[in-house]
Amino acid sequence: MKVGVVGAGGWGTALAKLLTENGHQVTLWAYEQETMEEINQKHTNERFLPGVVLPTELVASTDPAEVAQGAELLTFVVPSQWLRATAKHFIAYLSPDAVVVNAGKGVEIQTLKTLTQVLKEELPALHHEIVALSGPNHSEEVSRGLPSATVVAAPDLKVAELVQEVFMSPYFRVYTNQDRTGVELGGALKNVFSMAAGICDGLNFGDNTKAALVTRALAEMRRLGVAMGAEPVTFSGLSGLGDLFVTAASRHSRNAWAGREIGKGRRLEEILASTPMVVEGVPTTKAAYALSKKFQVELPIIEKMYQVLFEDYPPRQAVEDLMIRERRSEIETLV
Repeated sequence: MKVGVVGAGGWGTALAKLLTENGHQVTLWAYEQETMEEINQKHTNERFLPGVVLPTELVASTDPAEVAQGAELLTFVVPSQWLRATAKHFIAYLSPDAVVVNAGKGVEIQTLKTLTQVLKEELPALHHEIVALSGPNHSEEVSRGLPSATVVAAPDLKVAELVQEVFMSPYFRVYTNQDRTGVELGGALKNVFSMAAGICDGLNFGDNTKAALVTRALAEMRRLGVAMGAEPVTFSGLSGLGDLFVTAASRHSRNAWAGREIGKGRRLEEILASTPMVVEGVPTTKAAYALSKKFQVELPIIEKMYQVLFEDYPPRQAVEDLMIRERRSEIETLV
């Protein structure tokens, strides 16, 4: 199959490597000229995926036409707030019969739309449902062939199964789900909660603290998800609990790293300026806070994260505020 991958960051490069190893003809779109040249000439991407050797068959390009024209499947792996502008470059070259996958994670701040909704607006002529790919998948591990699992979601199960077949490999197990909203929300919100887990580490709190945080974060995911039409059980799967666990606990997580730095006292602006990587938890915190107001859903951790990131609220005080909230039952009825 002829496949295009849009976005040569760590995850986009890892997926392009995987798809090439699966026998597909893959062209990877890179924003930076130097990244494109390195992939084609040296078969590496040291800035975004250091230490990984890429297949010689993998081709990179900065030309949207070269990537999208004739592609049977096009996968977007773009930072959430840049997705809409990036998609516009590919409209003229993409066949209406192509299958489009979004593998980025986040929510557009201006519209509060999920990323597949953004793509649907920008690529209205597509005949197939857009598929969301999400799960506990660090690019550092997938690119090295370590056993991993993910989920592909679309209301049309047949198109999700097609994508499942394309991405499935001996080291990358792919499941299907028809709850695209739930899968996307889980993948987006976990970045906020992993920053919160990192803050706890930066404050030198213990494993008990992190376990409590992750468990209550899962409750907040479900609460907002149900309000937006998702299935509660989705958040117990790979894109919810699985992704939340790995992002909160892993040494690879840039969101947890950013949280640790905040907990140690560094300012957000300084942290973001110190890395070429996008810390998706930052814009997603702003979007999730707005969604909580729009749907009138109580999200205490999200609210405190918003105050810490954007209102200069002391992280330690935020944790104390969460601990002394009004007493309540652990089990709640979701309607």
